[in-house]
Amino acid sequence: MLIIAGRFEIDPARRDEFIAGKHAAMGESRAEAGCIDYVLSADPLESGRVYLYERWESKEHLAPHLARLGAAPPDPDGVPILSADLQQYEISAIGPIGS
Repeated sequence: MLIIAGRFEIDPARRDEFIAGKHAAMGESRAEAGCIDYVLSADPLESGRVYLYERWESKEHLAPHLARLGAAPPDPDGVPILSADLQQYEISAIGPIGS
């Protein structure tokens, strides 16, 4: 299992617009084979921060998703991302908290 987690910094005045502009893409990603979870969400304390959380069954499932994103043309009308920090985590064991 893979987890992709990170954050985007954007203009605080355009945060809601940024997230709304990603609704269709979130739905498309959730429909991809091997996607377990995919969400962009606003930080409740930092008005210019948006978090990304993805969970995939495997690297093999993630690869077509990344290829699709890489092939997409840039959105000139989209909200600019000021900075981004995204990391991939490979999970070797899963269990309930506290076990």
